This record gives sequence, structure tokens and C-alpha cells, in this order.
Amino acid sequence: MTEPEVATGQLIVRASGAAAARAAILGDRRADTDGIQLLLRCTIPRAVAEDGAKLGFAGCVLHVVPVGEHDAEAPGRRGVVMLTVPATELSLSFTELRPLMFRPVDVEAPLRALVSSAIAHVLAAGPALDPHGLAHHLRGLAELVLRSVLWAELDRADALATRRREAVRYMRGHLTDPALGADQVAEALYISRRRLYQLFDDGQGISERIKGLRVERAKTLLADPAKAGRGIAEIAKDCGFTSAAHFSRTFRKAVGKTPREFRERALAR
Repeated sequence: MTEPEVATGQLIVRASGAAAARAAILGDRRADTDGIQLLLRCTIPRAVAEDGAKLGFAGCVLHVVPVGEHDAEAPGRRGVVMLTVPATELSLSFTELRPLMFRPVDVEAPLRALVSSAIAHVLAAGPALDPHGLAHHLRGLAELVLRSVLWAELDRADALATRRREAVRYMRGHLTDPALGADQVAEALYISRRRLYQLFDDGQGISERIKGLRVERAKTLLADPAKAGRGIAEIAKDCGFTSAAHFSRTFRKAVGKTPREFRERALAR
């Protein structure tokens, strides 16, 4: 195994072999000759040789490699565990594993400690282990790690989605405020400005997102027959634009028509 690219406390899940890589990308479960690799940087037994240790049978391979300087006084040392298991032996499909594939994912300390302990016991037992039993044990360990990390990652993603909805809900509720911006939204959600931007990873800034929400509200108001008597300047004010001229420029750039042209076409239907 080459120098690992995984950071301390992180797991990288990747497909082993070209067919498995294609399956991971396309969501295809049919990769019967390929495997799933789990790379985890954690504490390993200090007795592991500098060139690492390797055990395996029936498509399951455990490869442990030390990383960094060896401290003879420490109970363990830093290292990387690479565990490869046949894809078809897992109860999780490539589609289900996609949130974990090919990117670093944080692993909680208790799970890292469990893996470290399991690896230490396997390496200590070594040749005394039955090969078939070893393969079964490694598959079970991989399944435990994948399911635990996937559950935590999905839970984190759900929490992020909830916070994003809260942010958008606040923006929608305060569009009439011309001063609405990232600082105000972040303060309302009790998070930092940096954290607010992290909630939205599509490359669109907060000010652009607010502008888009204002345009969408304007389209709704302009297309409402009950609002037909309201002037363009009033609509602009209701959507948080500082002036009718600014509103018209922004609206035309986003929609391709002036507010008046959009209203005439919408009400003529």
C-alpha cells in the first residue's frame, strides 16, 4: 500500500477494481469479482513492522501500515488500516454506499477505538486463526464500520438540510427588509457567517440567493390578478428592492423581461 491519503480520524471508502469503480459511479450492484476498500487512519499495535502486516483469505484482505515516527513508550502507534472485502458479501449496495464513496468521512473516536482493538486482536492471533473464520470476521467488521459511519453521515446530512431550510425560511420571511444579508441570517440562526456559507455548497452566495428569492416573490405578485392594481414601485418595495429602477434591472437580468412585460403576459393568459 502506498502512502495513505487519508487523514487522522477519517475513513475513505473506495471501490477495488475498474468494474467496481464503474458500479459505484453508476449505482450498479453487479461487481461480483471486485471489492470495497475501507481506509481508516487510527491507532495500531506498536509491534507492527515498518513494512506493515497483511492477512487475508477468500477475497478479504487486512493490510496494516505504520505512519510516522515510532514512540516506544506509547501503547500504540499511528497507522492506516486498509480492509478489502468482496462487494457481493456486503448487505449494502453501491447505491446505498454512495454518500461515503471516494471522499474523506470523519469517524467518531469510539468507533475508531473499536476498530483498533479488533485489529490488534486479529494481528495478535495471526496464524492461529481459521482462514474461513477470519474472512467472516473481516466482512463483519467492514459491515459494522460502513453501517455505523453511513448512519452518522446521513444523520449529519439531514441536520444540514434542516439548517438550510431554516435559513431559506428566514430569508423568505424577511425579504421586505432591504438590509437583509448574510450577517443578519447568521445571527438569526445563531451560527457564524462562515458556517452559514458552508450550509450552501452550490457555489451561490447568500446575497445572490436572497436576490433570487426576491425575484421569485416578484414573479408571484406580478402574476396575481388580485395585485394588478399595484404599481411596479410597490411590488419592488414588497420584495425588498431599494428602488423601482434597481428592481427592473435585476428582474430583467434574471427573467429576460421587464416587470411590466412579465405582468402583461402573465395576466393575459
